[in-house]
Amino acid sequence: MSKDHLDEELSLKLFVVLTRALDSIKKRVEDDIRCLGLNPTEFAVLELIYHKGEQPIQKIGEKVLIASSSITYVVDKLEKKKLLERKPCPNDRRITFATITAKGKALMDEVFPKHRVAIQEILAGLDVDEKKQMIEQLKKLGFHAQKV
Repeated sequence: MSKDHLDEELSLKLFVVLTRALDSIKKRVEDDIRCLGLNPTEFAVLELIYHKGEQPIQKIGEKVLIASSSITYVVDKLEKKKLLERKPCPNDRRITFATITAKGKALMDEVFPKHRVAIQEILAGLDVDEKKQMIEQLKKLGFHAQKV
């Protein structure tokens, strides 16, 4: 087998293995989030605002990788649950911020530490050094894919 053919075969295999691994990990993480009483999109928005502070609703989509058309719906649901509230920008009426409520902060104070432990358990198939190596290799792969 030629070196180019071997490289093609390994590239295909890597793609399949990486995709299956990511699917398995995402499913387990999403199951954990659902156990917390939220869907993954709601959790992503709430977690962003919990850690980064209030955010312009128009910018949330690009930060949590969900369609901007879905953001208003997700913010509406979180607002109905009294976890977030809308706050108009004092300087620009076109901008509305989503900010976490006391109830939302209390929920995240309780559930986020559990979520971190669940992710640690899900990824426990690798030790600390392997995780560091994997992070560097996946960054390298991602940066290269962006350039191609």
